[in-house]
Amino acid sequence: MEEFRRAYARLCAAPQEPVLRRLRERGASPGRGRLDLAAQSLSLETCGALGRLLPGAAPFAEVALGDCGLSEEGVALLLQGLCSNTTVKLLDLKGNNLRTMGAEALGKLLRQNKSIRSLILEWNSLGMWEEGFSSFCQGLGANNFLQRLDLRNNQINHQGAGELAMALKQNASLQELDLRWNNIGLLGGRALLNCLHSNKTLKRLELAGNNVPSDILKAVEQAMNHNQDRQTILSESQNRADILSKEVLSLKDEKTKQFLDLMDTIDKQREEIARSDRMSAARVSQLQEALDEQHSLINSLKARLQMTEAALALSEQKVYNLGELLNAMRQEQTSMAECHFKELQQQKQEGADQEAKLFRDLSVAEEKNLLLRNQVDELEKKCKIQQDQLFQVKQDLTNTTAELKLRAMQAEERLETEKRRFKQSLEDMESLRVKEVNHLTQHMEASEHSMQERIQKLEAIRIALEEELSQTKAAALTERGQAEEELIKVRNSARLEEQRLEHLEEKLRLMTKSRDEAQNCCLKQKQMVAEAQAKANQLSLHADGLRRRLEELQQDLNSKEEEKVTEVNRVKVELQEQIGHLQAERTAQNGLREKIAALERQLKAISSSHREAMLDKEGEISVLLEKLRMKEADISRMREEEAQRASFLQNAIMAYVQRSPLATHSSRK
Repeated sequence: MEEFRRAYARLCAAPQEPVLRRLRERGASPGRGRLDLAAQSLSLETCGALGRLLPGAAPFAEVALGDCGLSEEGVALLLQGLCSNTTVKLLDLKGNNLRTMGAEALGKLLRQNKSIRSLILEWNSLGMWEEGFSSFCQGLGANNFLQRLDLRNNQINHQGAGELAMALKQNASLQELDLRWNNIGLLGGRALLNCLHSNKTLKRLELAGNNVPSDILKAVEQAMNHNQDRQTILSESQNRADILSKEVLSLKDEKTKQFLDLMDTIDKQREEIARSDRMSAARVSQLQEALDEQHSLINSLKARLQMTEAALALSEQKVYNLGELLNAMRQEQTSMAECHFKELQQQKQEGADQEAKLFRDLSVAEEKNLLLRNQVDELEKKCKIQQDQLFQVKQDLTNTTAELKLRAMQAEERLETEKRRFKQSLEDMESLRVKEVNHLTQHMEASEHSMQERIQKLEAIRIALEEELSQTKAAALTERGQAEEELIKVRNSARLEEQRLEHLEEKLRLMTKSRDEAQNCCLKQKQMVAEAQAKANQLSLHADGLRRRLEELQQDLNSKEEEKVTEVNRVKVELQEQIGHLQAERTAQNGLREKIAALERQLKAISSSHREAMLDKEGEISVLLEKLRMKEADISRMREEEAQRASFLQNAIMAYVQRSPLATHSSRK
């Protein structure tokens, strides 16, 4: 508040002292969410400064500017600043004599502002100018956030009420509207009553002191009650829908958590499988490199053998060129070459056998790798199947939620239809009861008047029959009391039918006829007493019949109440069945959880078996490596033996050549 006061003093060239004092007092008070400048005469400069300060950082929830004597320009500046405000919830502008410009500025405010919930405009003159009030009504129709509007003592006529009615047809947020002490009249009241057929949100409409007829006021009150009932029903349904949505969201959260846990476990298993695959691939690559090195060594040996063979061929050519003298030596050499060739063939066969064995071992290792790959493919297929199952579970969840929503909507529709039928039946029974009571009272009054007149005539004629007539009067009074008791019972039951009403009317006619006959017989002397007694007996019998019929009506009412109880029980049973379905769905979800746990166990078992297989493969690879080392040792030994043999052959050939006679002959020359 202190910052607001300083900003006001900075913006105004000549700030008003009362305004500064009021802002200082409000800053010292604990409640700082209200800007109260009521009963302060605000200048145009002050209004402009407030209009520039209110859109920004003003932390006010309520702004009270009542009885400030605001001018049209000042109101426009203030309301222009409030158009972009997002914190003010209540605006009080009572007693400022707002007219055309003020009404237009208020209309603009209602069109642009989205935070004001309560607007007090008491003791102004908004209804004097039709154009300004029409713009105000247009802004009210475009606003969907205002909930309370006070327009008391604003000189609103029937035309302004029509504009307000058009605005209320478009507005869907206003709940309270106070129009007391205006000049709306009959036409304005009818316009407002007609707009209430389309407006279902207005709960309170005050029209006192507007010369509106009482029937229109009653109709408006009925419409308000209907809107209140509708709002309560909507709030109850919204609460139920919120509860169901919360339950569905909790179920969804649980399912998502379970699904995420499952996906985490599957990802971990996939990572472990990928790691094992990488390790196996690295080991296989190492083995392949070792095999390649061995192949290169074998190729080098083959090249050396070819070199030795070429050297032998050259030596053979040299020996052949020596001449015929070396034929014997050649034969020996050929024999030695054949033996050496046989040994070389044997060595080649042994090398080929060793290569075949190595190729077989490689093929076996490749087959095992293929088996491992097949196992990995099977695991991936199982993972895909589990993902499909999870997707099906999601679809089942969505279907169950949709079914629950549909069932809830159907139950609400049934409750609404039952309520409407019950209300209609009550209204019909009340109307029938009122008609029956009126008809019975009319007949009883007419019969009483006729009986009194006839009794007076009979008193003049027959004094002796006064006691008998008093007895008949007492019987009539008792019958009347019984009839009144029966009427009270009929009022309490309120469930009589048209056919029984016709029977009652016929019996009442018989009663009137019997009374007429009794009066005619009273003119006679002796027959009157007997006929009166017979008629009294008939009346008692009729009263008994009426009592029996009332008992039958009570039995019918009890049967209808039992039917209602059965219907309520049936609805309860349906709700219990729905609860059972929900419990079954929960059990199914638990079964799915158990299945997921079993699948996780299977995945763990598969991973353990895969690990064991990988360990077996590692053992086999170590055995193969040992075999390769043995082969390398054998090859190195064969190389050494071949080198020794080649050196022996060279030494022997050189010794033979030195011992030959050709060598001696050449030495002599």
